[in-house]
Amino acid sequence: MAAALVLAQLRAQLNARVLADAQRGPADALGASPPLGLLYITDHFASHAQPLLDHLMAELPEVTDWAGCVGVGIAASGVEYFDEPALAVMLLDVPPDQYRVFSGVAPLPVGVSAGGFETATALVHADAGTPDVASLVAELAQRTRTGYVFGGLASGRGGRVQFSHSSHGALGGQGATTGVFQGGLSGVAFGPEVALVSRVTQGCTPVGPQRVVTRADGNVALALDGDDALGVLLDELSISLDEPQAAIDRLRATLVGISPDPAQPGPLAHSSLAPADAWARRTGWLGTEVRVRHIIGLDPVRRGVAVAEHLAEGERLTFCERNPEAARADLLRMCAELRDELESPSGGAPQAMLGAVYVSCAGRGGPHFGSPSAELQLVRRALGDVPLVGFFAGGEIAHQQLYGYTGVLTVFVADVSPEGLPPKT
Repeated sequence: MAAALVLAQLRAQLNARVLADAQRGPADALGASPPLGLLYITDHFASHAQPLLDHLMAELPEVTDWAGCVGVGIAASGVEYFDEPALAVMLLDVPPDQYRVFSGVAPLPVGVSAGGFETATALVHADAGTPDVASLVAELAQRTRTGYVFGGLASGRGGRVQFSHSSHGALGGQGATTGVFQGGLSGVAFGPEVALVSRVTQGCTPVGPQRVVTRADGNVALALDGDDALGVLLDELSISLDEPQAAIDRLRATLVGISPDPAQPGPLAHSSLAPADAWARRTGWLGTEVRVRHIIGLDPVRRGVAVAEHLAEGERLTFCERNPEAARADLLRMCAELRDELESPSGGAPQAMLGAVYVSCAGRGGPHFGSPSAELQLVRRALGDVPLVGFFAGGEIAHQQLYGYTGVLTVFVADVSPEGLPPKT
């Protein structure tokens, strides 16, 4: 039933496209049907991933390539679906020579491929269970011309499936591929002619100042600004280990924001799509360079704090907490900034929004923002009636790194004509 409802909506839009072509005439026709489909399903449908993909491919044979994944929730143009059976499909009218679907059996080419394709950016779906997934994301980003990738980790209570069906085939010796995968990375690489704008919104606010990691051992911070890390944490949260229950309750609500050492070039330094963080520095809220991670333990003997990421001396560390008000304000700020940039670009023509992909943390969504679909409604009110799909992830991907408790909004754009008319596709 879900597939039938989706197909009915898509066919209605495709029929409207055919009528528009007839009215425009041959010179202004939009061209062939969209060849690329993005497919997102909730984990209720994870066990039906293969027959769902097979059915959609059979019903939409003109769509030659598919990508997507499963999430605990999915998004579709102002609505989010959590903990219920749901699927969403977006068809992208991208020229076939400006994208490549990739996976473990159809890897992303390095540089310019034999067919002349060059990767500028990429939408990435990954499995959190893949060993060293953060390094794989960074390595994938380095294969792109801009150094920028966006997407998220598939999430769900069952199998974390990914969809990846490429019309360009697979590596020799792989045999027949089904288009449904588990593990590793997959997604869509876009060429330089596919224009997009991408932004990150944080969902946490600091509870103390930013401090320098002056001594660390693996994932344990031992000293911050020269003081023992555990003492700094207890002071900033105003708690004591002599009252363990109160301390545990507060610690469960506390996260850690990790920023790169300013003296070391980071992944944001060479990303042409990375926004300036002047606003974040001015307000004291977290900027896009910050990776939010959990506190996973305390070390009373060494007076250390263990976090869910390897730490290096010189990195910056900020204790923070999830804050619905801050998340809402930062989401609105991000959307307004993006819209202003497209409507009044510096040194260029205004751009129209063609479609969007939104990947948000599974810990955000409607309940965190106050009501069902509240987060997606905020995005829709800010951007207007732009087609959008996405999913709620176990970790968000932007720039060259993994985030947590964030939202990653990517909008496909095209120049508005000198006559002020929007683009045809």
